[in-house]
Amino acid sequence: MRKHFSEYIERNLADREDFVFITGDLGYNALEGVAKKMGPRFINAGVAEQNMIGVAAGMASQGFQVLCYSIAPFVVYRCLEQMRNDVCFHNLPVYIAGNGGGYGYGIMGSSHHAIEDIATLSGLPNMQCYIPGFVEDMRATMDEMFARRRPAYLRLGLGKNLPADMQLVTGGTQTVLTPEARLTILSQGPVTNNLIAALAKSDKQNSIDVFTLNTMPFVTLPAALATSIATTKNILVIEEHISIGGLGSSLALLVNEAGLPLDKFISLHAEGYPNGLYGSQAYHQQVSGLGEENILRVINSYF
Repeated sequence: MRKHFSEYIERNLADREDFVFITGDLGYNALEGVAKKMGPRFINAGVAEQNMIGVAAGMASQGFQVLCYSIAPFVVYRCLEQMRNDVCFHNLPVYIAGNGGGYGYGIMGSSHHAIEDIATLSGLPNMQCYIPGFVEDMRATMDEMFARRRPAYLRLGLGKNLPADMQLVTGGTQTVLTPEARLTILSQGPVTNNLIAALAKSDKQNSIDVFTLNTMPFVTLPAALATSIATTKNILVIEEHISIGGLGSSLALLVNEAGLPLDKFISLHAEGYPNGLYGSQAYHQQVSGLGEENILRVINSYF
């Protein structure tokens, strides 16, 4: 998604005099076009992420919209106090873009992973987190983020194009719903590509409703999702994030509040490091049960 993110900035924002882009000394081979087009409004703050957020808050207080870019764990965990106190409490238009959400930076280990980022940020006042799964809904979330002009976090990963059988809807994407569905799947972020690959090997596709949700906190059950759950009474959640404070726990609360009866609810999520080993993103997804083969196995368990 990083390339498409940069293209969006160049095409839609780089010429705006009230827009400032700050990087924490990252973005090689991706942000050169943005830097060239924006000139002095493109700032390299160096390896000083907390200061970067403070500077952004100061600029935003003077009428600028400011986007701060780094890899997800550096711009989330190191800057939490600055985001909370300087940005969120004052409801300022500072947006943090974190590349490599989830296990995106793989073999670099836990210091470079962001599997608790949504839980960490989504509870802050005025904060909206965006977790697109595909290039097309990344653009839609960025449209919303910049129009909203309030604190936001954009979690980027290795997203692909939206599959032909899915459509953009408010807050995410979904397949065409079927009254014969027996399973409702809700997924979030680029790990959805593993789900798409698993469904391609399944003979149950016509019995499954698929939704992705790209906005957190998740506080309202969309009507189409509620209808599907009421029909299937079976839920599978897939997210590259820990279970606490993520998509699955939010959905469980909303389903319970709505009084929707369920036969089965399975949450596939980031399990951390149960074997104490580090590896590629695909390796960590596999260990957490987020790989294509396990997703297919779990889907089959509903039928």
